[in-house]
Amino acid sequence: MQKISKTIKIILTLIIILILAFSIYLSYELITNNQTIEALSKYGSRGSEVTQIQTKLKRWGYYNGSIDGIYGSKTVAAVKYFQRKNGLTQDGIAGPKTLAAMGISSNSNTGSSASNSNDLNLLTRIIYSEARGEPYSGQVAVGAVVLNRVRSSSFPNTIAGVIYQKGAFDAVDDGQINLTPNETAKKAAQDALNGWDPSYGAIYYFNPKTTTNSWIWSRPLTVVIGNHRFCK
Repeated sequence: MQKISKTIKIILTLIIILILAFSIYLSYELITNNQTIEALSKYGSRGSEVTQIQTKLKRWGYYNGSIDGIYGSKTVAAVKYFQRKNGLTQDGIAGPKTLAAMGISSNSNTGSSASNSNDLNLLTRIIYSEARGEPYSGQVAVGAVVLNRVRSSSFPNTIAGVIYQKGAFDAVDDGQINLTPNETAKKAAQDALNGWDPSYGAIYYFNPKTTTNSWIWSRPLTVVIGNHRFCK
């Protein structure tokens, strides 16, 4: 009887340990899920992610409020404006697609890979919308101009910041950046990211047949590729 009693006690102890372990696991899952949900900013949210959103949107000309880390009505309106210009659902919520378009990762564990993917996607889209039909080296050169601006102290220090800087690219202003790019543009973006710079360090380019900006002609020429003049 004593042996049986001891066996029962051992079994009960093991069951209790398993129940406790399962409870801890469920608690961890709930906390993780809640953190993931909270990472997507919306009206009433506060914190560093909201500050990032406000900073980027203000730099790009979508937001004119104060950068206070509080997701208020002005931030909602600015996010909707950004979503409208970029072919996204206009709900005023900074969900995964909106954050990706802004170059903001909502998951710190995969932040690096997500950021790299976002950069390639944005660069591909700007190359396709600005230079489709141009020689391949000219498409890479457009990507290189974006990257040269990122490295320049005169421009925003991220690819998303450079591309969405107010008035920087006609394709953003007229919505062509939302066109579906082809594989050639993606390959050109990757070549630019890998370090190829056919623009020879240019931070500007323009089509002399269509430009109405007289100032751009004063910039030192680096190279002409196809219909574009590249300059510093």
